Amino acid sequence: MQRTVWITGAGSGIGEAMTRAFAEAGYAVALTARNRENLENVVASLPDPGRALIVPADVTDREGIADAARRIAEWGGGLHVLCNNAGINIPKRNWAEIDWESWDRLLNVNITGALNVIAACLPFMRTQKDGVMIHTSSWVGRFHSSVGGVAYGASKHALCDISASLNEQEGINGIRSTALCPAEVATPLLLKRPGFDPQKLAAMIQPEDMASTALYVAGMNPGVAIHEIVLAPLRR
Repeated sequence: MQRTVWITGAGSGIGEAMTRAFAEAGYAVALTARNRENLENVVASLPDPGRALIVPADVTDREGIADAARRIAEWGGGLHVLCNNAGINIPKRNWAEIDWESWDRLLNVNITGALNVIAACLPFMRTQKDGVMIHTSSWVGRFHSSVGGVAYGASKHALCDISASLNEQEGINGIRSTALCPAEVATPLLLKRPGFDPQKLAAMIQPEDMASTALYVAGMNPGVAIHEIVLAPLRR
């Protein structure tokens, strides 16, 4: 039976690595991001580009995301795994430099956008009585960290609780949810941290590590819900 995965934020970083890992594992992969060209580049690198569907969309566009889910479920014969990965961070992160425009944008993408994607998937997963939702949260979604920023930390704490609510309320429908909570991952997002040293990237969690973790979660016994996985680079 074909299994279909939908990956948001698939144009680079963690989402790109997840796309490649699931494709190599035999999944039909649907990719979403705002930039079509980035998605086309990712698909071109896959072992079988014919088993990939490009669906450009903005997760903050609720109707557009609902349409994307319908299109993916029809194309893939269902919607079995969601990698709810789209997210942003911003340069102005502290109370001493409040920037409401960027803070509001972050919360809209990281919380409302995540909710939009979840809500779009639920009808199909409920009908199937089967579905795995994997959310890219963060270490700062479990533990306070000043480097993540006020708005970002709040958004990732929210995402962890959103994931927990799915296990509580949707388990009866065969739906399981996992929040992945990594510390620093070597992605373009990290380069936006003020004062970050790019030479540190090699010692951090790699996007491929996150992809392997997501694939493990997706393959778990359907009777088991993995609520959270916290990852950190080894301290040396």
